[in-house]
Amino acid sequence: VQLQASGGGLVQAGGSLRLSCTASGSSYTMGWFRQAPEKEREFVAAITWSSSTYYADSVKGRSTISRNNAKNTVYLQMNSLKPEDTAVYYCAAVEAYVGGSYYRKDSYNSWGQGTKVTVSS
Repeated sequence: VQLQASGGGLVQAGGSLRLSCTASGSSYTMGWFRQAPEKEREFVAAITWSSSTYYADSVKGRSTISRNNAKNTVYLQMNSLKPEDTAVYYCAAVEAYVGGSYYRKDSYNSWGQGTKVTVSS
């Protein structure tokens, strides 16, 4: 599966962005990860085919992951953005149900190219 992410940009603190990721085929589990400069790539959110959702504590309550299965697209609506949300955001996908391992990078076998989010203070 090939993934194409979009929607990143420059926003002021407190603002909102909506990221999108379109896949070339269907995937049971889709997720978002992010990588800030000089930091490890970290889990942000994940969603299953049946729309069960999971969030990192750092974005819980401020972000909403959703998907349109007919369009093979996953979205990440991010609100109340903070400077510490600045990172390159990557979408990821895997054909299988990964259970409790949705937060692990190695649970996913397809990755998008990343879209950069910059939050200014």
